[in-house]
Amino acid sequence: MDLISLFPTWYEPMVGSGWVIALIATFHVLASHTSVGAAMLFAYLSHKAYREDRDDLLDFIKKYGLFLMVFTYVAGSITGPGIWYSTTVASPSGIGSLIHSFVWKWAAEWVFFVIEVVGVYMIVYLVGKVDKRTHMKITVIFGVASFATLLIIVGILSFMMEPGKEIWFEEGGFLNAFYGTNTFIQTFMRIAFMFTMTAVVGGIVVAGIKDPEFKKEMARKLGWLGIISTLSGAALFQWYLTSVPDQALLVMENRLPEYFGPSIMGVITVTIVYFMATMWKPKLVVESFAGFMAIVILVLGLWPEEVARESMRKPWVAGQYVYSNQIIGRDVPGMGIKSQLPTLEKVGILQAHPFTPEHLKTVNAGNKIQAGEYITMVYCSNCHSPSETGIRPLHRYFHDDVTQERMQKFVKGVLTTGNIAYMPKMPMLDSEVEAISAYLVMNNAGGQPAITAAIQLEVDNRNRALVEKQSIDKVATLTLPQEAK
Repeated sequence: MDLISLFPTWYEPMVGSGWVIALIATFHVLASHTSVGAAMLFAYLSHKAYREDRDDLLDFIKKYGLFLMVFTYVAGSITGPGIWYSTTVASPSGIGSLIHSFVWKWAAEWVFFVIEVVGVYMIVYLVGKVDKRTHMKITVIFGVASFATLLIIVGILSFMMEPGKEIWFEEGGFLNAFYGTNTFIQTFMRIAFMFTMTAVVGGIVVAGIKDPEFKKEMARKLGWLGIISTLSGAALFQWYLTSVPDQALLVMENRLPEYFGPSIMGVITVTIVYFMATMWKPKLVVESFAGFMAIVILVLGLWPEEVARESMRKPWVAGQYVYSNQIIGRDVPGMGIKSQLPTLEKVGILQAHPFTPEHLKTVNAGNKIQAGEYITMVYCSNCHSPSETGIRPLHRYFHDDVTQERMQKFVKGVLTTGNIAYMPKMPMLDSEVEAISAYLVMNNAGGQPAITAAIQLEVDNRNRALVEKQSIDKVATLTLPQEAK
């Protein structure tokens, strides 16, 4: 039987699975990046405290560490499993491909994360209970463990864009998948922006310092750290663009929202102005203002960056062999993986998908809209919302007066052939092309909630059948002989 390894599609009405993942991931990245940057800052401050015999620096580390325990290692640790759950449900093939390639490396990352968690508790609760040199060693171990988690995760993220070496497709292997130019350039870029986040969040801790001179000193330290890291990160981003595939640059030029460039420049400008203001007037750093600016700078800065990173991978979700809609679109001999496209070209997605409802496996006049909706959900909903809102609503891509004939030409000439560089190839039988086209034309009338129209059509068909049956029964009754009545 021609079945391929696909899973049921997860779709949140009016939102879409992509937005759910994005909301969880943005908060998690904020927490995790702040943690790693702070860990390396702590190593520097503890070394300075040891050399200069300064208890005030250790007290600052303690207060910042306590903030991290609540913010990062509680809230951030909750969103971590949230990412695992949401991405596994939304993209099981994508997550599966990452686990198959990096299972032991991910296990190593969890070991380093445990060291992080233990380390931050030791940093906070051992201030004043151990000598400064011992405390410095603890913070250094904490910083090294945090950097190790960063390096591992960035290597996996880089693989999602492109395997480290082209030979991975033929030979497989962790080293071929992990070590690429993009991995290390992206690591440097993220370190820079991590220090920016650390400096911004550190302003909340600085706001609570009572000693005016020490507050001024720490405001200046964090201000310079923030300015230098922000400018360095912006420069490193340009270097990073030289390490991504040409297809990613094509996506950036054509598919990123218009607000991406201006928003990034705006956030960079606001960030630098904020740090300059806090260095000039440390009294401005009060908890309410510092907290507000942390939210504004970090969320508005992270959101477009995460949108860009996710978009630049298209049409792939992992390793340039798993499409964003979960279809395996390329042979990978080194991993024993076969493309699923030949099967789809032969039997169609409705017959090949193991979870297709029995009544939709063959398209007919009675189920055409429902079959089209199902195909749309499988092929499109990971990147496009069938409703009015959510991620990239489908109805925005077609003219209001689009006809069935024109839609079929588009589907057959573009989607089934993969002629759009940033969209997956979606093989379909002629009957499936007709079904998805009928659904898209209907859905284009304002972006109806995906399931509503199909349900309504089914209800109308049942009502029509009931009326026809009643009419037949009535006619039969009228024509029966009197004795039969």
